[in-house]
Amino acid sequence: MKVRKAVIPAAGLGTRFLPVTKAMAKEMLPIVDKPTIQFIVEEALASGIDDILIITGKGKRPIEDHFDANFELEETLRSKGKNELLKMVEETTNISLHFIRQPHPKGLGDAVLQAEAFVGGEAFVVMLGDDLMMDKIPLTKQLINDYEKTHASTIAVMKVPHEEVSSYGVIEPHGEVKNDLYNVASFVEKPKPKEAPSDLAIIGRYLLTPEIFNVLRHQKPGAGGEIQLTDAIDALNKIQRVFAHEFKGKRYDVGDKFGFLKTSIEYGLTHGQVKNDLRKFIIKLGKELEAGKEMKLVLNNLEKIISKGKNKKGS
Repeated sequence: MKVRKAVIPAAGLGTRFLPVTKAMAKEMLPIVDKPTIQFIVEEALASGIDDILIITGKGKRPIEDHFDANFELEETLRSKGKNELLKMVEETTNISLHFIRQPHPKGLGDAVLQAEAFVGGEAFVVMLGDDLMMDKIPLTKQLINDYEKTHASTIAVMKVPHEEVSSYGVIEPHGEVKNDLYNVASFVEKPKPKEAPSDLAIIGRYLLTPEIFNVLRHQKPGAGGEIQLTDAIDALNKIQRVFAHEFKGKRYDVGDKFGFLKTSIEYGLTHGQVKNDLRKFIIKLGKELEAGKEMKLVLNNLEKIISKGKNKKGS
């Protein structure tokens, strides 16, 4: 059966982006002029997904508004002949989207469990908004291609620096990798670096069979006192095969402030309206920083010379 449904959890509090997320959904923070969640939806559509569920929570109404029609705005753009802007606005409304709320923030596993009725016994994908992926073939489509061959759950992983593994779920590979697919002995949620079974970290794209829901219903809280999806996948792996697909493309982590800034700059350098000005600004800023660095060295050397002169005078 074709994989045609995607679940996008978007109920988190966004505490790493406070204070702005006190009154704004983290998923609506823009990369230049496009909210991060729109990149996720576009990846789903480009992968052949035609039915999408976004799991929201308190304060996430702007997400629904973004993908809803805005009659006044559309009519104003149409009457003024601003057809390019009108097309841009309408592209976010002609999508089959559904919304459901996660009543309590009990973790990613609990959020996915809210999607059981929507999934309806089919294989489906889970797409997290903190990871934006770039490749010739969308990562979600890569997972779907794997599923069509194996008919098994498949989790996207990527090699990360060893000292960073404690921020991720990590796999323990079993046997040799074949066509970027690993058999997995176990999945470990946020291990300490010295205890991590590998540097292959789960990066926010999952293709899951519906059996995951029965596991999630009985899953006990794990790290952070929350229902962890990684723990449920590890339990699922004990009753049916779960593969790991190694992603070789470009991953942008927008889940923290520095990663968000880097992504905004790199995307801005490809954006038709701002790329030239941004490139000039970066070059100019780099020269200023380098000049400042050289000036600091000059001042440090002057201080040393002055200090030596005072010492000689006093001797």
